[in-house]
Amino acid sequence: YIQLVESGGGSVRAGGSLSLSCAASTRNNLRSYCMGWFRQAPGKEREGVAVIDTRDNTQYAESVKGRFTISKDNTKKILYLQMVSLEPDDAAVYYCVARWGCPSTEAVITDGDAFGYWGQGTQVTVSS
Repeated sequence: YIQLVESGGGSVRAGGSLSLSCAASTRNNLRSYCMGWFRQAPGKEREGVAVIDTRDNTQYAESVKGRFTISKDNTKKILYLQMVSLEPDDAAVYYCVARWGCPSTEAVITDGDAFGYWGQGTQVTVSS
């Protein structure tokens, strides 16, 4: 079992930066979990943003490659998402997700249903 709590959302202007954090509460080693970030904007489908697997391999959505960086501190049990050069289309509620083990980052980044654990979400607003 793992509980996820996001923080760090807010409002920025286009071109700005934000960093999201996800504090994980679990008795297990965080390295055993496949984790990631999904987002959903009003009227849009849920979208996988970034995933990091049990060996710290990462996968990103094409729309955020080169701008977002996912990382994980297994000791502190925190997942991060560093976001730079934010665009209005990045505005959404961002969710931290986790699952035990990771079949492949390419598979799970497009399948939110593959993750059994979700945080409550944090809002990111980007103004033009």
